[in-house]
Amino acid sequence: MGQYYDHIPGFLISWINAQKIFWVATAPLSESGHVNVSPKGFERTMHVVLDESEDGQQLEAVGADEDRLRKATSSHVWYEDMTGSGVETISHLRENGRITILFTAFEGPPRIVRLFGTGKVYEFGTPEYDGFLPPEKRQPGSRAVIWIDVHKVGSSCGYSIPFFTYKAPRMRLHTFAINREQQDCDFSCQQQSSSSVSDSSSSMVVVPNQTSITLSDSTSSASSPELPPVNKGIKNYWKLNNLKSQDGLPGLLFAYTSPKALGDWRGRGISFKPDDESTRTPSESKTSDRSLVAIFASEKVVADVGKVLVGFGAGVLVTSIFARLWAK
Repeated sequence: MGQYYDHIPGFLISWINAQKIFWVATAPLSESGHVNVSPKGFERTMHVVLDESEDGQQLEAVGADEDRLRKATSSHVWYEDMTGSGVETISHLRENGRITILFTAFEGPPRIVRLFGTGKVYEFGTPEYDGFLPPEKRQPGSRAVIWIDVHKVGSSCGYSIPFFTYKAPRMRLHTFAINREQQDCDFSCQQQSSSSVSDSSSSMVVVPNQTSITLSDSTSSASSPELPPVNKGIKNYWKLNNLKSQDGLPGLLFAYTSPKALGDWRGRGISFKPDDESTRTPSESKTSDRSLVAIFASEKVVADVGKVLVGFGAGVLVTSIFARLWAK
């Protein structure tokens, strides 16, 4: 039976921290607009912020001991928004702020949890983004922080959700982003080395208020850095793919114009092995199904044989008793 809370109770905080995947649902105000649901799943992207303690501090649930989490509550979460081919969540939040986060248990006892809230967007290059994700914590391809004020939490059964076994994180996006960001970094270094005179004031930029900026304001900014060739760099990817939603709502406004440097991943020696994307072939699936049928069949045969042996043993016992009585 479903239960509702006006905050995230402590017993759900550690459970949320253990989940490997969550879904984000948003929608535009227009009746003809596209409702969007996005899966999110890379480790260390979701963060539950504990409500203020007695000393007025806000702490994240990751790293807190289990006893403290059981007694804690939370009304805020945030997640690191990774680069994608679309920008629906960011666009919808800019327009109306409505957002729902869904978690589902794929192992252990069944459970579904929904976080209903209002979201804010902090793009790469803003002071707020840097506060959440300094360079040493930022992941390759990270483009924004999504902050959510949670006003309602729903917990329900999930009895029909199947079991799944977690295999490994998928690193393809990280590999893509590292290559793209390295192109930005290399291009920036080339530009700096080719310039003989540097004006220290030219690197300064004032980030406009997110609630008042328009798309034309950001694209016409005189302080925007020069970008690599159009098919290179993560900022070019943002500019080409993340400016508008499917319904034409503004998406990223100034992340791609930020003069803030992206990670020199090659210099830091960071790379990832290719993902194991192998799946079961149809023949393997059929073999597995046949094996399952064979198991059930063998169990039935064993049960039938057992019944025969029990009956035979009982018959022998009864016959021997009658034989002894007859001999007397």
